[in-house]
Amino acid sequence: MAAWEQVLLGIGGLLILFFFWPGAKVAMEKSRKAENPDWAGVFIPVTAVVIFIVLLVMVARS
Repeated sequence: MAAWEQVLLGIGGLLILFFFWPGAKVAMEKSRKAENPDWAGVFIPVTAVVIFIVLLVMVARS
């Protein structure tokens, strides 16, 4: 990758960070104020997806 391409990618990354930072900041503040975070609702689907992917990898290797 040429140097000018790396510079453009870096500038693009900084611009994306600059545009999304205010929304991310507000979302983080709201998540801190949540009274009853339901983490089980997150962990169960994520665990199911991870197990599914592991099974797919095991089947693909055999």
